Amino acid sequence: MKKMRFTEAQIIGILNEQSQQDQKVSEVCRKHGISEATFYNWRSKYAGM
Repeated sequence: MKKMRFTEAQIIGILNEQSQQDQKVSEVCRKHGISEATFYNWRSKYAGM
């Protein structure tokens, strides 16, 4: 199984950072070194957390 680069807690933190600070998705993705597609996949997977 492939090792994840980010833990679930880190992913939730990144998602919260974008929503609470009203930052653009592109800015958050650039800051954390992820693609926008990854961000949106995480958001759909972890939406209820």
